[in-house]
Amino acid sequence: MKTHTPPWVLTLSGLCLGLALWAGAAAPVYAERMDHEQARQALQEGKVLSLRSILDKVEQQYPGQVVEVEFESKHGQYVYDVRLLQTDGAILKITLDAVDGKVLRTKQKSRH
Repeated sequence: MKTHTPPWVLTLSGLCLGLALWAGAAAPVYAERMDHEQARQALQEGKVLSLRSILDKVEQQYPGQVVEVEFESKHGQYVYDVRLLQTDGAILKITLDAVDGKVLRTKQKSRH
C-alpha cells in the first residue's frame, strides 16, 4: 500500500532543509549552550570541520532530509548533532565528532 505524505510535511521539510543549507553557506548553527564566539573561533582556527563538510558526509551515508543541526561542546569535545527526517517519517539523530566527522552515535525515533 502506498502512503501519502501530507503537503504540509513536505513544505516544513523543505523549509528546514533550506534553512540548514543557508546556514551551512553562511556559518554553523549553534546550540544555546555553545558560546557563539568560541564556536566561530574553533572553526576559524581549523579545529573543527565546517557545517558544509559535515552535511556532505551525512548526505553520503544516510538517506533523508536535514531538519535540524546543532553545534556544541559535550564533555570537552566539539560535536555536531544532525537530525534527519527519513522517508518513513522517523527522525534519525546523528552525533558526529566536529574535528574529523566521525559518527559517534545514532539514535532513531519512530513517528509513532
